[in-house]
Amino acid sequence: MTQIRARTPPRNRQDHEPAPRLEPRASVRLTGRGAITALFALCFGTQLIAGWTGWGTLAGAVFVCGCGAVTYYTRTSGLRAVVVAPPLLFFAGSACAQLITAPGTFLAAEGLLVTLGTSAPWLFTGTALTVVVAIGRGYRPRTPRRPRRSAGRGRAGDR
Repeated sequence: MTQIRARTPPRNRQDHEPAPRLEPRASVRLTGRGAITALFALCFGTQLIAGWTGWGTLAGAVFVCGCGAVTYYTRTSGLRAVVVAPPLLFFAGSACAQLITAPGTFLAAEGLLVTLGTSAPWLFTGTALTVVVAIGRGYRPRTPRRPRRSAGRGRAGDR
């Protein structure tokens, strides 16, 4: 007997195209280092303003917006550094601003702890936004690989 296969309809080229990514239309592209520098400057500047005026919410809201914008405009090759940096940059900007605005070292340490405690929801939101935007832009974290056994080596009992 002869078997006849059913004809399959030709596939569209659209089936093989990758999923669309979030890409900025502007020509501005930041490197990983440039994005980290911009986010640090943003955190430091807003923490200084918050220290002088008492508007802590301003610093948190600008941090969240800055995290999203910096991640959106960073090149895909620099996203790994940007994804892990926001909490550290917020801490560094807050520490520098507290050292400048506080009258003493102990008060600077106290102010830093209070700032970090009250800004925890902003930190979490900014970091989560960074991860979501980076994944939307095509960033995929590397998964650790298992070591492979070589073909020449067997188990110890196989000798």
